[in-house]
Amino acid sequence: MSRDPILIEARDVIRRFGETIALDGVSLTVEGGYVHALLGPNGAGKTTLLRAITGFLTPSSGTVTVLGADMAKSPRSVRQVLGFVPSGDRTFYLRISGLENLVFFARLHGLRRTEAVRRAREVLAQVGLAGAAAERVGVYSHGMQKRLSFARALITDPQVFLVDEATHDLDPEGARRVRELAARLAERGAAVLWATQRLDEIRGFSERVTLLHRGRVRFDGAVPDLIAHALPRSYHVCLTNGTVGGRALERLVRHALGDRGRVVLLGEGSEHFHMALGEHVVLGEAIAALQAAGLNVITCREERSGIEEAFLLLTQEDGP
Repeated sequence: MSRDPILIEARDVIRRFGETIALDGVSLTVEGGYVHALLGPNGAGKTTLLRAITGFLTPSSGTVTVLGADMAKSPRSVRQVLGFVPSGDRTFYLRISGLENLVFFARLHGLRRTEAVRRAREVLAQVGLAGAAAERVGVYSHGMQKRLSFARALITDPQVFLVDEATHDLDPEGARRVRELAARLAERGAAVLWATQRLDEIRGFSERVTLLHRGRVRFDGAVPDLIAHALPRSYHVCLTNGTVGGRALERLVRHALGDRGRVVLLGEGSEHFHMALGEHVVLGEAIAALQAAGLNVITCREERSGIEEAFLLLTQEDGP
């Protein structure tokens, strides 16, 4: 696999919408030859960042460069080699076929008609739509339209490939196919930035990950390092039914544990929570502290720490 220089770079990007800060000092680098995951819950700022990278949105402050070009000043210079799959795509012409749509967009990118038709057929086959090439897009399912979005983003064989919640409308086979297409682009040296809130998508697929939460970067590094960020021991704790739940429970547990560990509620009003303990904390001492706080623990099951625990801890803990 080839490793190219940094193809996408965001530096201290802030984006405000009125009084709301969607991005709060975000910095990010994506090298060619990588699938780089942009992970975060709804409202984390993933789509805003992708739009800034495409040049469709200008940061309030900070800079975004793609292939060395400042996207706030000269976005057109790189759009020919940038592919973008948005989360919701309503820009296709529903009364004409999938093939005709792709030929139209290929021509907008400057391809001659013969080359546009050839390339449109090629990418339709790649996304599994060759058999539906002549059908009107208006009769395509949501999943088929998502595949068509992928085909359009691939039509120029982009050096930079951005994907926003790509597999939301896809069945497992369709999701596997588009991930393979993205991985092949990276193998050829493209920079792939894949935004998702689905943890299962990044296992064995992306090599690096940036985790956004409330517009700020909470983690940036290799996927194994994200998993390692979770505290080494994690427990599923269940209290007596009827014990206080919700935020009141969270406050009680946080106060009882102090600096011994961290807690993540498993649903509002639930008596269940994850408890992650520090390396030198004795489990019995933590349980005793919970009991002393009036919380009647009836079960405590150790769980293997992993990417879900890391995600929950990083997106629910207080502070930057």
